[in-house]
Amino acid sequence: MFKKLLLSLFLALIFSIQAYAQGKVDSTEMVTLRIDPQSARGAAVSQFFDEVKFIPLETTKESLFGSISELKIVKDYFLIFDYDTKAILIFDKEGKFKSKINADKIEKDKADRTNSNFYGFTTTEENNETLIQIYTEKYSFYFNLAGKQVKKILNKDVKYNNDIKFEDNKTVVRQDFLVKNGTDSAYYELGVINNKDSIAYFPYARKRYEKDEFWSGGERVYRYGVANELFYLNFYDYNLYKITPTKLSLAFRIIFPAANSLPADFTTNPIYIKKRGEYFRNNPKVFYSLSNTYQIGNNLYLKMSNLGWEPEIKKSIIYNIKSNELTSIQDLEPDSLSSFLPITDAGGQFYDFNNRGFHLFKDNYFYTSYSSLAMFTFKEQLSDKYNQFSPVMQAYFKTQNKKSNPIIVQLKPKKN
Repeated sequence: MFKKLLLSLFLALIFSIQAYAQGKVDSTEMVTLRIDPQSARGAAVSQFFDEVKFIPLETTKESLFGSISELKIVKDYFLIFDYDTKAILIFDKEGKFKSKINADKIEKDKADRTNSNFYGFTTTEENNETLIQIYTEKYSFYFNLAGKQVKKILNKDVKYNNDIKFEDNKTVVRQDFLVKNGTDSAYYELGVINNKDSIAYFPYARKRYEKDEFWSGGERVYRYGVANELFYLNFYDYNLYKITPTKLSLAFRIIFPAANSLPADFTTNPIYIKKRGEYFRNNPKVFYSLSNTYQIGNNLYLKMSNLGWEPEIKKSIIYNIKSNELTSIQDLEPDSLSSFLPITDAGGQFYDFNNRGFHLFKDNYFYTSYSSLAMFTFKEQLSDKYNQFSPVMQAYFKTQNKKSNPIIVQLKPKKN
């Protein structure tokens, strides 16, 4: 019920705009990629990355948590949402714990009996200060980076803004874009908004979320390090679109083997309506979504989502668009650059990277994470000669254990 309320709030608060044009997707420079993930091979970590840094997150009684469900980097802080404890934890960039926000820290009116749980967070800028914004059943609460509540607003009075700004400081991308024309309303997957002009793409029915199922593997818009360019993914297709301040273009059309592909009529045949999850469960090798889409130099990073848990299915890959070489991220071999420790936990019994992939790409670095249980397991598998760890990791292995907080892994990809 609460999630439905949040969805209703979200749709009700979408900003509307008058001047717009419905855009056409430019496909003149589209490149078709035929990719068989199972043919991807391993490689050494240093073939794809210039830097690897492990950042243990400080473990205290207050800061102890399970896994990183969402990660944002604001100024010199890691902002982490842990779904299991429904808490936001704030650490500095070296992993030192600073503060925590959970339902118990929310100041409520005595007469307020509504649910204070929350399921994620956003950040917003006010008066040159970054605030952490969370939604509960009735209110939106705002906290500073010290974890102190600074205000609360009734949800009905919140001006929801999910805009993604381009570096030109003139143009934004808005997902679930609402256009009002008199008494008529039209919804679009996204709008590219530049001052008074807007271009809308991919119209959809207002009540579609009530009438059907929409499965996604993560975010649908990605910054990948090129100024004034973003990647966009739509529901239930394997197309990779590029957004610029002036247009939306189809950059890559990806064709997977038939065993991994959606039926050609998956979005048009009514037999799949309200039965999409059932289809994915019955066909666990089918990729229902793409995510983690980045292009670093000639290397295209992709993650595919399915409902199968077979470890042999390769779902995170690097495709070199110049050489056509295909590399499996789960099969990257640790080397001296990573102190012979894995950079992800995707190759065995653990699942953080398989579930979430890279949390984000920011300032030329990827960020991912895995548990201390995985890290200590990997260390135990090393022979004694592989013990050249950084001072931070030496202290971590000496003072922490398998129940300690997760490790953030910071990676600087090569631009080849």
